[in-house]
Amino acid sequence: MDLILRLATFLVTASLLLALQPAQAQLAGHGGPVRAIAVSGDGRTILSGSFDTAAIRWSLATESADQVLRFHSGAVNAVAFLGDGRMATAGADGRIAIWTSGRPQPDRVFADHTGPIVGLAVSPDASKLASASWDHTVRLSSLSDGGSRVLQGHSQNVNGVAFAPDGQSLVSVGYDLTVRIWRLPDGSAEVVTVPLPLNAVAISPDGEIVTGAADGKLRMMTADGKASGEVTAGATPIVALAVSHDGALIAAAAIDGTVAIVDRKARSVLRTLAGLGGPVWSVAFLPDGVTLLTGGADGKIRRWNALTGAAAGSNVVGTPRDPLAAYADDHGAEIFRACVACHTLSKTEVQRAGPTLAGLFGRRIASLPGYRFSDALKTMDIVWTPETVSKLFEIGPNAYTPGTKMPEQQIGSAEDRRALTDFLARATSK
Repeated sequence: MDLILRLATFLVTASLLLALQPAQAQLAGHGGPVRAIAVSGDGRTILSGSFDTAAIRWSLATESADQVLRFHSGAVNAVAFLGDGRMATAGADGRIAIWTSGRPQPDRVFADHTGPIVGLAVSPDASKLASASWDHTVRLSSLSDGGSRVLQGHSQNVNGVAFAPDGQSLVSVGYDLTVRIWRLPDGSAEVVTVPLPLNAVAISPDGEIVTGAADGKLRMMTADGKASGEVTAGATPIVALAVSHDGALIAAAAIDGTVAIVDRKARSVLRTLAGLGGPVWSVAFLPDGVTLLTGGADGKIRRWNALTGAAAGSNVVGTPRDPLAAYADDHGAEIFRACVACHTLSKTEVQRAGPTLAGLFGRRIASLPGYRFSDALKTMDIVWTPETVSKLFEIGPNAYTPGTKMPEQQIGSAEDRRALTDFLARATSK
């Protein structure tokens, strides 16, 4: 399992680099990979969560952001609509925030998990919220009185959770090669062992369980855990799943940037969407059962006709502006290109996963207002200069700034490090 965890870390870092590729897009606002998408019951509103630590509530009618929700100190990995204008967001900081549309701060926060939360599910009666965490647990949180209880049994990271249509059972999947069907309310579990780690789970309206595995296969089973089918969706790990509201289609997103559209009854792949700009981390169907939303590593949300594979919406031909276009043939700018997914050079640009680098030199580490830095960084006595930035990339962030959220990367060439710091001196002082 250590190998799988290392691979997952590598893929997250790789996705940040792939985010630089221009691609067709619709909803653009996030500064990092879109880790989660939820659709309101009426299909008019979308909620997305991103590696940039923000969640965004979107209007599909206007294709614009109605509200940006900022609370979490890490990636927002899971989101959900709760009804009555309420929403839930959860993230790498192990916290769940309950929001009311239009309010700038959460109404309630659940902070029981001790590891990143990567999945949320709302019970059919909207009374409970289930969360899947890398602390190896599933938790059930009451949305009425705030009570919480833990479901224990997984021995590795729990990656997904879903309620059965009748609300009487809950299914969780994880790295420990198991599917656990929890009987509610007593919490007993039926355990089904599978050949490979599982990254995602979804349940169809008729109760069939669909899981997505590291080998690119979908494995289906009945509500009581008996195998009922299998489909090879692709050749790389599946990282997200969605079932259409009528149960006819499954969307399986893979780490290679493809999305397989599967006919659930026929157990066959109808088509594969490709060219989405790197890994696709999230998928969701609109209530019409045909329109599919995908969230990519480039921070964009796209809309598709799942049956035809055609892009939908008014602005699908747009391409993101290259933030380094003004620095053509600048060697330092080309080195900095690996940092664009997380950092802006100007205070006027939308915040991304990392703090803006505007005014970087002369600034003390972890001192920029409005950004949630790791607690470990706040105690460090570092002032950013060409020399300290060069040292950061010479020995790597993990060694120079232990506790950072920054992906590990090093620049071995002293000449390249000098080109980078010279570029930053010019580009961040404007």
